[in-house]
Amino acid sequence: MRTAAILPIKSFGAAKQRLSPTLAGGARQALAQAMFSDVLSSLRKVERLTTITVVSADATVDAAARGHGVTVVNDPAETGQSDATLLGIRHALAAGIERVLLVPGDTPLLCPSEIDALLARAESDGMQVVIVPDRHGSGTNALMISPPDAFLPSFGPDSLNRHVTLAQEAGLKHSVEEVPSLSHDVDTPDDLGSLAAVLEERRAVAPLTRGALRQLDRVRSSRFSAAETVEV
Repeated sequence: MRTAAILPIKSFGAAKQRLSPTLAGGARQALAQAMFSDVLSSLRKVERLTTITVVSADATVDAAARGHGVTVVNDPAETGQSDATLLGIRHALAAGIERVLLVPGDTPLLCPSEIDALLARAESDGMQVVIVPDRHGSGTNALMISPPDAFLPSFGPDSLNRHVTLAQEAGLKHSVEEVPSLSHDVDTPDDLGSLAAVLEERRAVAPLTRGALRQLDRVRSSRFSAAETVEV
C-alpha cells in the first residue's frame, strides 16, 4: 500500500513558544530543529513508507529535509497543524498515495520498527483510521488515515477524543493504539523534563535532541558558575 508520512513543521524560530519560561528563543529554535531532524531520520528508516512529505514555510526546514525520498510542500500561511496537514494530504492524493501517517516533528524517540508494525497491523486489520495518543491520553501524536481524505484531522487540545468522534461519525473502521516511541512530544517544560529523563535511560536514540539538551545543560551550568563567582 502506497503510504506517505506527513510531517508539518512550524518555522523553527516560532516553534515551542510554551517553553519560553524555561528556554530563550535561540535555545527553543535549536531544540525544535534537533527534534525535527531526529524524527525525519527515523522516518527515513521506516520500510513501509513510500515517501515523506514535510510541510513548512521555513527555508531552514526546506534545506534540512530535501532529498532521500522527502518532498517539501510550502505552507506560506502557517495557520496551524491541521491546515498544514491538509496541504500534505492534498499533495499525497495528487501523487496517488493510498494512506497517510501524520506525525508531529517533536516526537524524537520515534522508532522505525514500531511504525512499520503499526502500518502492518492497520493494513491486515483493514483499519481506515488509527489514532496514537500522547502520554497524557488526551492529545494525538500520530494519525493514520486510509484513504488520505477519509476524514479531516482536527489537532489541538483534547484531539484524541475529537478524532475518535470524527471517525465514528464518518463510519470509519478505527482504533486507538499506543505506540511507546510516539508517546512523548514536547509542548511544555514538564514534557521537556519527561523527554530528558527517557533519554537518560535510552542512550542510542534521538542523538541530535540529546545533543541539544546537553548543550542547554552546559549553558545553564556555566551561567550558574558565573553567578556564583559574582556573588563571591
